[in-house]
Amino acid sequence: MTTLSEHDDPRLARWRLILGGGECDGTGCSLQGRYAQMDTALAQLYGQGGGDPENSKNRRGGTEASMPNVSRWLGDIRNYFPASVVEVMQHDAINRVGIRKLLTEPEFLDIVQADVHLVATLLSLRGVIPNETKNTARIVVKKVIDDLMKRLNNPTRQAIQGALNRAVRNRRPRHNEIDWNRTIRANLKHYQRDYRTVIPETLIGYGRKHRSSLKDVILCIDQSGSMATSVVYSSVFGAVMASMPALKTHMVVFDTAVVDLTADLHDPVDLLFGTQLGGGTDINQALAYCQQLIRRPRETILVLISDLYEGGNREQMLDRVAEIAASGVQMVSLLALNDQGAPAYDQHHAAEYAARGVPAFACTPDLFPDLMATVLNRGSVAAWAAKHEIKLPRAG
Repeated sequence: MTTLSEHDDPRLARWRLILGGGECDGTGCSLQGRYAQMDTALAQLYGQGGGDPENSKNRRGGTEASMPNVSRWLGDIRNYFPASVVEVMQHDAINRVGIRKLLTEPEFLDIVQADVHLVATLLSLRGVIPNETKNTARIVVKKVIDDLMKRLNNPTRQAIQGALNRAVRNRRPRHNEIDWNRTIRANLKHYQRDYRTVIPETLIGYGRKHRSSLKDVILCIDQSGSMATSVVYSSVFGAVMASMPALKTHMVVFDTAVVDLTADLHDPVDLLFGTQLGGGTDINQALAYCQQLIRRPRETILVLISDLYEGGNREQMLDRVAEIAASGVQMVSLLALNDQGAPAYDQHHAAEYAARGVPAFACTPDLFPDLMATVLNRGSVAAWAAKHEIKLPRAG
């Protein structure tokens, strides 16, 4: 029998790790050193393997008592596997080992590789998480949200503030408020050939800060189970926008009921624990509530984040979308707000939205700030989507 270590051909070792040992794996190999440790980590999650194929069965599902120390196992897989594989294994561990055992491990917080998907899982299961581990779950959620805030806060602020500044001009700007491109264009008639310069008789500046909000933003978010990661990202963007005085931001979540979480926007962790992932979907009812929040249609942006699978009154929903768009509100429908690309969605409704002047498409978190800047400037969403190679559903 061939014995493989990390110094041998990795291709054969990988097949051995995939097949899990035993009489039927076809490799006829045993593992030593790091490969053996990787095999043990895999076997603890996916079945009884752990090294010697003559003394083990083929790897198969079920862990029962095979993971006596989850925190040590979590540390092992981070040492042996890349981050993308660790995320998959953590999610499988939640399904196989159970969230209760993971959260009761004392070292879980230090070892776990927290990500948006883990947060979504914790939130969707929070109703069955035992009381003694709810605080641990909350710390995990906060860990991810803090990281997202650090990553997304500045780009969002810069994009939105730039859009707002350009939306409101002033004719008596301070030096650091002067919009030089517009000022030069406005004063070309004062060009002095002898001096080869323009005399800026009229100064045009970016908008100054106003005490009242310049724009109203309504985030209307489907909290059905398929939208879990979109809810996480939406809470972060909602918190950032709510902290900007120039915007008045509302956040509404819905399934078959509607909940206004605007009061919790100062703390995205509290906001997320106010959601109820799962259940049905009544978009029509949610849009009816959002209509009540609209005070200045021409200065309002409504972002509906949903896969558009409607469980309520479909005809009323489409009529309501048409009413909102016709009133002057800039409405955009995001089929998803996450890193996974285009989700499964109701293509018929997406086409009907497009026919009513409401574009529907998936958006990644890194593009969302630029999208908001485009909408705030009343720019063309179709042109923006084309620039970023995003395909919009055709009008039905």
